Amino acid sequence: MPSPWRRRTFLQAVGGGTLALGLTGTLAHPSAASGVPAPDGASAAASDAASDAASDAEYDALRGKWRDLILGTGFSPTAEPYRTILGGLGTTAAGYRATMAPASGSLWPGRSWTDPEPDLDAESYAFSAVMNDSYNRLRTMAEAYSQPGTGLTGDAGLRDAVITGLDHLYAEVYNETTARYGNWYNWQIGAPQALMDTCVLMYDHLSAAQIASYCRAVDAFVPDSVFASYTGTSTGANRVDLCRGVILRGIVGKDAGRIALASQALAPVFPYVTSGDGFYADGSFVQHRNVPYIGGYGAVLHDGVGRLLALLRGSSWEVRDAGTQLFLDTIEKAVAPFVYNGLMMDNVSSRGISRVGTNDHQRAHGLMATILLVGQGASAEENARWRAMVKGWLQRDYHYPALKNPGLSLIRASLLQALQDDTTVEAAPEPVEHRLFPDMARATHRRRGWAASLSMASNRIAHYEFGNGEHARGYHTGAGWLSWWGSDFGLEQYSDAYWPTVDPYRLPGITASRKPLADGEGGNWGQPMPDAAWVGGTTDGEYAAVGQHLKGISSTMEARKSWFCLDDSIVCLGAGITSADGHSVETTVDNRALGTTGAPGLTVDGRAQPVTQGWTATFDDVEWAHIAGQAGYVFPGGARIGAVREERTGSWREINTGGTPDPITRRYLTLFTDHGVDPADGDYAYVLLPGASARSTAQRACDKGWLRILANSADQQGVRVPKLGFTAVNFWTAGTVDRIHAGGPASVLVREHRNGTATIVVSDPARQATSLNIVWNRRVSTVLSKPATVTAATTGSSLKLTFGDLTGRAGAPQKITVRLG
Repeated sequence: MPSPWRRRTFLQAVGGGTLALGLTGTLAHPSAASGVPAPDGASAAASDAASDAASDAEYDALRGKWRDLILGTGFSPTAEPYRTILGGLGTTAAGYRATMAPASGSLWPGRSWTDPEPDLDAESYAFSAVMNDSYNRLRTMAEAYSQPGTGLTGDAGLRDAVITGLDHLYAEVYNETTARYGNWYNWQIGAPQALMDTCVLMYDHLSAAQIASYCRAVDAFVPDSVFASYTGTSTGANRVDLCRGVILRGIVGKDAGRIALASQALAPVFPYVTSGDGFYADGSFVQHRNVPYIGGYGAVLHDGVGRLLALLRGSSWEVRDAGTQLFLDTIEKAVAPFVYNGLMMDNVSSRGISRVGTNDHQRAHGLMATILLVGQGASAEENARWRAMVKGWLQRDYHYPALKNPGLSLIRASLLQALQDDTTVEAAPEPVEHRLFPDMARATHRRRGWAASLSMASNRIAHYEFGNGEHARGYHTGAGWLSWWGSDFGLEQYSDAYWPTVDPYRLPGITASRKPLADGEGGNWGQPMPDAAWVGGTTDGEYAAVGQHLKGISSTMEARKSWFCLDDSIVCLGAGITSADGHSVETTVDNRALGTTGAPGLTVDGRAQPVTQGWTATFDDVEWAHIAGQAGYVFPGGARIGAVREERTGSWREINTGGTPDPITRRYLTLFTDHGVDPADGDYAYVLLPGASARSTAQRACDKGWLRILANSADQQGVRVPKLGFTAVNFWTAGTVDRIHAGGPASVLVREHRNGTATIVVSDPARQATSLNIVWNRRVSTVLSKPATVTAATTGSSLKLTFGDLTGRAGAPQKITVRLG
């Protein structure tokens, strides 16, 4: 039976072009900092009037522009990497033509869209997916016919096969009389987009009657009502995809009203949201109500909006919404923080990480090209910054260079190759910064030589998403998963069949009960969320205190977890670890992928360990450990640590019903703390030093004055690092830790600077503080700056801050600068 439909990975579809796109000038800036109203009746009427004046020449021009956005222009088909990509396209299209056999209920043998009892079960999803896939194959064939260098360029037999396929699909399944079944996406987004793209490519070979029929089908499944409200399946990336299908239908069918409607329907996508789907002011992006999705739907949204702005620029339907600048701002606020040296961090790609044939690098490649395309409509300064940023990613991705990706479309390859060849653009380095995303319970920490990211769950953000049979074992990806990469090592950590082979109960950094969970725990599209409000933290932009009140999925397990992100390390604390599941609870210090032949060097307290396949060990009173070529781990006060070197076998089918069943084996080295069965008040403390040598790890362990753990309990967790002038405390409840007092739950960070000033940053991660008092028992002479949320500030022998209502600040850090006494 054919596999169920899988929401496409970003940029599996064809891409956009660099030339002949009319992308000049700068998009209008918004008049307000957040949101813009939808077009009023007058502006809508004006748009309609302009649309009515459209001529056949304008429709022809738009078709030509979209053709370039599909096929690309300005490259040599005999030069690499284009020659290889074109050859692969021709081979694929030839295979489709050779096996195509129109019959009742199918276009290819063994791939039927006929469902005898249409409903919404998995089988029904599979049947509608076959219809969608059939259109995608026809589009591929049309591209091979239209592109140079495929070996099938202008082939009359291929052309006729495409048209035969379009007519067969219309007659059999995708027409105005068919009742929709299965996955709505296939009918309203997948099929219309592929159908209209194919119509653009084959337009000169289609009759007026054929075009009218295909347009009637799109009108039937994507009626005007899909844009009536910004809810349900018509939000975020889905809204953009719906607009794309209808705009292309309007261009192909020369229907000005449909183009005007869909171009205006983009307006709700631009303003920042405060709940549900869309971009948030802090850079978060959420889809499906509560799932972080920058690497999936967010990337699709960027691709769609970027190409539609390019398509319509200079036409009667140009998008002039002031909110387009808000969209441009998300490149640096929302997208870039999750791309590191050519990979897209997995913790914002949700179900996408369970799909065979894709990985974190591939997900980034298309997005990198999209940024270049969008940049052509941005200001000169923005475009220059983005090109330098993308060039840096291109040059530093040693593991999977974008221009060696065989799945990269022609237009994306041409965008990236042109940038790589542009000697006027100097590659920008990775920034050194911390970025906090409270609205999607994520954080990124970048240092010279490495980067890390935290993935959490809260009463606003799901543990994980399971749907369409995808991501069946992602249940602990929101349990404090700490992923990290080195600049010249570790970029392949999650790229080589990690997800079908890793132990899902031992992801790096998580605390989890070993209670067995069912595949898809929480149910199809259940998107389970914990009843935990205090999730987030605070940052000064360089260092950070991040915390998670963790409640396990389908478990009684509960914990307080904190991460203090510093210059060369991350201090990881856990406390209040309790459970009554009848199973052991573990905190995974790290779980490093070793590939197929990896033989790691593990050192514990200066003693090399005889790590072989199947090796397990437990070490008491460990002060430090080191994994060669990876990282060092320091355990302040000593710890009991378990270690496992194992070979694990799995398949993509096990985590995604659309995956391949072939067994895959990979090797792992795992360090963990076992808190025992049903712990009552477990805790842990360790310091992660990415890229550190064994010698520097040992030196850090010996330096007892470098780190002071001020508190590690279910009430407060805090540290001080004197060398950095850094003190930070996560207050789960009111209390006093060292020199800092908080009158209620809060996250507080203090940085004392050498110039006699200090920065105090405070946040209310739980979003429940209607007032908050913070006292720092340190002499302060003057408050140099403070936000409006500070209603009173007293200096002298101590600094006393009174905050007003913080519930509406969405957990955002509040920064105060003072001069020390």
